[in-house]
Amino acid sequence: MGDGLRTIHVVTSDESLLASARTAAAALEGFEVAARASVDELLRAAPAVGDVILLDAWARGGNVYEGARRIAGKTRARTFVVVEQGNAMAEPIARFCGATGVLQRPIVPSRLRDALSRAGGPRPALPSEARGKQGAGLAPEELLHSLAGKPEDNLVAVLTDRETGLFNFAFLSYKLDEEYKRAQRFGSPLSCVLLGYEGSVSQPVLRELAAIFLETSRDTDVLGRFDETSFLFLLPNTGPEGAATMARRVGEAAQQRGLLDLVGDPVAISVGISTCPHPEVKRREDLFARARRAFLEARAEGGGVVAA
Repeated sequence: MGDGLRTIHVVTSDESLLASARTAAAALEGFEVAARASVDELLRAAPAVGDVILLDAWARGGNVYEGARRIAGKTRARTFVVVEQGNAMAEPIARFCGATGVLQRPIVPSRLRDALSRAGGPRPALPSEARGKQGAGLAPEELLHSLAGKPEDNLVAVLTDRETGLFNFAFLSYKLDEEYKRAQRFGSPLSCVLLGYEGSVSQPVLRELAAIFLETSRDTDVLGRFDETSFLFLLPNTGPEGAATMARRVGEAAQQRGLLDLVGDPVAISVGISTCPHPEVKRREDLFARARRAFLEARAEGGGVVAA
């Protein structure tokens, strides 16, 4: 916009919120306000470095935290979710989804000034892409704390499996949809790996398996517990060869460490892999279904890796 002013982009359909933002901005120096009807319109406007984005949590037409995730990485503008007072969970969830923080309504000059003052520093660097190095992967609980700045314990509990510390089924379902859409949009490969064992194992063995998964993964990989005896991995920017290499390392590590089930038999790892783009993968459900069929085939053969 004009005159060298920085812009406060307000994504809302609430005229009263927009009016309060304009009043607050007028009390600050160097800012003007632009109304945006949606996140799509906001992204088309291409906010500049130094701009501010306010996402109305009450806005119609989509989940505000999903909107924050869409914005993350596409702009260096500071992003705040505007929430009602007393919402204790909003701050950690907003930060986990890539926002700078939250701003309580109504928007008044003092709150806006304080929020901008607290968020004045540069954003932290993204995690390393290294795979296969000892300790290269962050446990999902650690990643949550890293992204959200020590979020509330109940946020971590909602998103992670208590026994392994990996992501849980609910979060895996969300990430499968998100990673599939991202891969489709950018034309990049995405591998889905379903891995499991038969029988039952002790808690120490379960934790040892989770440690093996982390040692053979990157921080950008999504590792989660699918059910009692199987796990689902989502590997962005990874084709079938890379996914198979990771899977073989997991199986070899389990064998080398002599992991046993509750009846004393070696834990045999079965792995099914599917990758997109692929002509038979037209939906995220297709990507998972092909990995599951390959997993069942590997298990019927007594273990090993099968790529769909």
